[in-house]
Amino acid sequence: MNLETVPATCGQAVASIPLPLRALCIARHSFLSEHIARYFASMGVVTAMAVGLDSANAEPGAAPDVVICDYDILANLSLERWEQHALLSRTPVVAVSLSRRADELHLFDIDGIAGFLYLPTLEQVPALQILNAAAARPKYRLPSRISAPRAVERS
Repeated sequence: MNLETVPATCGQAVASIPLPLRALCIARHSFLSEHIARYFASMGVVTAMAVGLDSANAEPGAAPDVVICDYDILANLSLERWEQHALLSRTPVVAVSLSRRADELHLFDIDGIAGFLYLPTLEQVPALQILNAAAARPKYRLPSRISAPRAVERS
């Protein structure tokens, strides 16, 4: 969870007030994207929405803490495209689905996904716990395949 320091007034001590979680909700079409954004906004998450990965960009100065993305988009995404995507490569991603349960996911599809939420049976407290845990992960960047070659020791 992010904390914001609020300036003291009238000689009061400085307080830390938790900021709401910011999420970018990505889906295949505007109806689903809007539904996911409204669903999580009703839980107190500050949401923005995007239709497809090509329109998924963080607004300057308002990068999301977590990306909430339709699982079907992620399942069809190559690792190379994920590594090169400016937002996905740097932001924790939580997959969501209205039709697939966690036990229906393909094992090779879950690399890089910080969590999974099945929306029809989702409850607010567990959902917020998963989103906050994903957002609390250290900010990271997937390594590029164009990085320097590793030194190899030969015996």
